[in-house]
Amino acid sequence: MALNKPYRDIPGTTIFDAEQSRRGYHLNQFCMSLMTADNRARFKADERGYLDQWPMSEEQKQAVLARDLNRCIALGGNIYFLAKIGATDGKSFQQMAGSMTGMSEEEYRDMMIGGGRSIEGNRFIGEDGDAQAHRQPQGKGRS
Repeated sequence: MALNKPYRDIPGTTIFDAEQSRRGYHLNQFCMSLMTADNRARFKADERGYLDQWPMSEEQKQAVLARDLNRCIALGGNIYFLAKIGATDGKSFQQMAGSMTGMSEEEYRDMMIGGGRSIEGNRFIGEDGDAQAHRQPQGKGRS
């Protein structure tokens, strides 16, 4: 029986739930393998060959090779595991996060120092002009 997952209606957000965990198990295990210097060296020497040792989908392997971290997340990757790829490439977490947002490291840093992304815009994927009013919490502050 499928669970109701209202969080799937959040634009630009992938929640790492049990389903995503199962989907990305081998991708995340690959990432964890990069914790040892020997495995990092083996991966950097022959990325495709190293990835082929893992029972990941071809789509997951291609996302790793392209360093498309947003696609890796959509395919079950967890950002804390995926950070091992960035570290293997000599990138900071801030550099990785910037690349995932289409910003430079400096733009991303400045946005975060400034309080993060604006709360303006769609809050729900299916949102239209009236939908937001129907989803606002009842009680204090509502007119």
